[in-house]
Amino acid sequence: MRVGIIGSGGREHSICHALNKSKKITQLYCFPGNAGTSKIAKNIIINLDDFDELKKIIIQNNIDLIVVGPEKPLVDGIVDFLEENNIKVFGPNKIASQLEGSKIFTKNLCKKYNIPTAKFGIFENLHDAEIFTNKAKYPLVIKADGLASGKGVFICDNTNEAKNAIKEVFDGKFGKAKNILIEEFLKGEEMSFFVITDGKTIKNFETAQDHKRVSEGDKGKNTGGMGAYSPSRLINKDLEAKILKKIILPTIHGLNEINTVYKGFLYVGLMIVNNEPYLIEYNVRMGDPECQTILPKLETDLLDIFLACCNGTLDKTEIKWQDKKSLCVVLCSKGYPENFQKNILIKDLNKLKLNKNEYCYHAGTKIDDNKIYSIGGRVLNFVSLSSDFNECRNNIHKLLELLNWKDGFFRKDIGYKVINK
Repeated sequence: MRVGIIGSGGREHSICHALNKSKKITQLYCFPGNAGTSKIAKNIIINLDDFDELKKIIIQNNIDLIVVGPEKPLVDGIVDFLEENNIKVFGPNKIASQLEGSKIFTKNLCKKYNIPTAKFGIFENLHDAEIFTNKAKYPLVIKADGLASGKGVFICDNTNEAKNAIKEVFDGKFGKAKNILIEEFLKGEEMSFFVITDGKTIKNFETAQDHKRVSEGDKGKNTGGMGAYSPSRLINKDLEAKILKKIILPTIHGLNEINTVYKGFLYVGLMIVNNEPYLIEYNVRMGDPECQTILPKLETDLLDIFLACCNGTLDKTEIKWQDKKSLCVVLCSKGYPENFQKNILIKDLNKLKLNKNEYCYHAGTKIDDNKIYSIGGRVLNFVSLSSDFNECRNNIHKLLELLNWKDGFFRKDIGYKVINK
């Protein structure tokens, strides 16, 4: 088979790497990919907003399956477009993708189907939002409604912080804002729970805990993710059953009520309060860097899982995992998540010797004249598998020390809640 992956980040490199193990695949393509994917796939530079050009390339190359990595093409309706053109594609359709595309869509779904989530208010203008924040209890959570690459969330401790956040959202920092969402702050611990579904059968796809803040101790600005570990220390059979019964099944039912079938990955962002799950957000694709953390543990052929979802036969596919701990550390460009330089040479990357339990996934990289350069804020993802989280982290730190990239930085405390008990 010929398989194409849409996207250019660490998530897509890890998906590409997992698919490359399948003996059923003869050629992989990445649209547009990165320096890492270029080693195992054919990168094709393309404007992902141009669906017609993408269709043309898919047909020209006889690609049998398209896997959509990032959220924007899903929210823009790429699945609907490809299916209308008889091209097999893995991922949820445009309506189902509103679970991520509009936080307000999701909140209203929660309200209708009694899905546990933080209390919330929706505001259409700066004035009304500010009046609410003057009377509210703090801390408050303020969210941009649309896609914000994991950065459109503010935790505000006082009125001034809240007003600044509201102004940034309505001023268009995360795109045009018609509405803003203001939530109560839930005090608990975050967890990422993943499932995969063909619209009929739902199967767990492991858990992880992401570190979003840029600085150690989970402080500083929100980022797309500085690292993660899997499995989450919070997961247990009782909690898992609650997540499925109280959150995921009512959501799938709610989508069915509006004649929408959900197919693909579903990322359930949760706050766990006294072993009770509350929905923070949905993502309609694998998380990044959670995907890089989880996929190395997968024993089942990933292609078989994708095809089962597309064909509605997921109930016949057994998903097997290695019984190991996994930890991922993201190497970022200095200045991220604010201003950072691009086109910086990463020396000695090819000299790193990785064992079978170590992985280096590329994110913001390009290859030019056989040299690798950084072109994004999050540049490389180092992953290690072991029976012990501390060993995983130590292994990664050794690799990062060997690489010694002077223009980058990373959090040294990823997984501290499971390591420094």
